[in-house]
Amino acid sequence: MELPGRRGLHGQRLNPGTVVRSLHADLAWFVIIGNAVAGVWALGAHWLEALRGRWLWIATGLVEVSIFVQVAFGVALLSTEDLELDQFHTFYGFVALATVGILYSYRAQLEAYRFLLYGGGGLFLMGLGLRSLQFGPQ
Repeated sequence: MELPGRRGLHGQRLNPGTVVRSLHADLAWFVIIGNAVAGVWALGAHWLEALRGRWLWIATGLVEVSIFVQVAFGVALLSTEDLELDQFHTFYGFVALATVGILYSYRAQLEAYRFLLYGGGGLFLMGLGLRSLQFGPQ
């Protein structure tokens, strides 16, 4: 199904599957790089008080919410297209969702180590994203 009158940058007609596939691929790099930056920032904030503040938590929240958006794009893509996908790609996506939930649930118990929790968690999420790319559709 093509979108009427919609054309891509190079004049080709766009269909919903192509748009979702492109968004899923592009957002993957935002999730990976964003979690790397937020993770390193949070780790630095554990030792340097100047790095602590509202913007750290805004950045962390943004990249963690982007994981939910990324998984939603992936689910939409699987439901609309006939793709051969390695099951590990899907596995890493859902492990990333679970990781965000675990990080959030432990924030009160690990209040003294909050920056280490979110720093290590951000780097772990970055690693999950990189591993997921290895098994994604080519």
